[in-house]
Amino acid sequence: MEISDRVRKALEHMSLTNYEMRAYVSLLTSGSQSAQALSHVSGVPYSKIYETLTSLGSKGWLSTDDSRPTIYTAHAPTTGIDSTRRSRDESFEQSSKAIVAELEPLYKKSGTSEKPDILVLSGIQNITSRILDMIESCKNEVLIAIPHVGRELLAGALPKLRLLHDRGIKITVLVSDSTNASTIRTISQVATVNVHKSLFGGGIIADKRYVVILLEQEGAGSKSDMVAIWADHTGLASFAREYFEHLLRNSKGHSK
Repeated sequence: MEISDRVRKALEHMSLTNYEMRAYVSLLTSGSQSAQALSHVSGVPYSKIYETLTSLGSKGWLSTDDSRPTIYTAHAPTTGIDSTRRSRDESFEQSSKAIVAELEPLYKKSGTSEKPDILVLSGIQNITSRILDMIESCKNEVLIAIPHVGRELLAGALPKLRLLHDRGIKITVLVSDSTNASTIRTISQVATVNVHKSLFGGGIIADKRYVVILLEQEGAGSKSDMVAIWADHTGLASFAREYFEHLLRNSKGHSK
């Protein structure tokens, strides 16, 4: 049986060779077989069939029995895919540990340091623009804390948040208890909403990397007085996230 180019490329991405693809697909279409019979139906040379089947077995795409001759049986595609994923995860973990163990001390010894991008933003227009850019490019998760000063920012961001919601991206919003019920109901249509008794300052964290921290200036009376800090830095995002989760634990969930 011939497979489509799309599936062939997908199997290549799973690290299957051409011979392994032929053998596996033949087992699926013709059922369990001996190596000799499989060589005949799949077109894999007999001199290569045992090596091919051993490799497929080690990758989790087939199983064998104890008969003579040995009979080979294909696993379900989902089983093979899961086995490949686990193997890659383990390999990635081992490689990561090896890299960090040997190269992290060199990095620390060099005295160099990361230079995160940090900007101070002023005025509601500049702040809103930066927040909308963050939301639009978000791929996994958005955490938002809204003090009194930030409600107008949220109103501008709602259309973008609806798009994220439709894409299945997780959105969590923390509001102060002074937020009116209508606003909370609107937000809860696209996000998980929690209410905190006293919320000072606020901000947004996107994909555990990008952060905007909203600051309330004492005595500020106009939108142009609004100030925020924007940063592209995982360390700062992690710190901000921990504080957000602390506030979340001490808040009450809103029932839709």
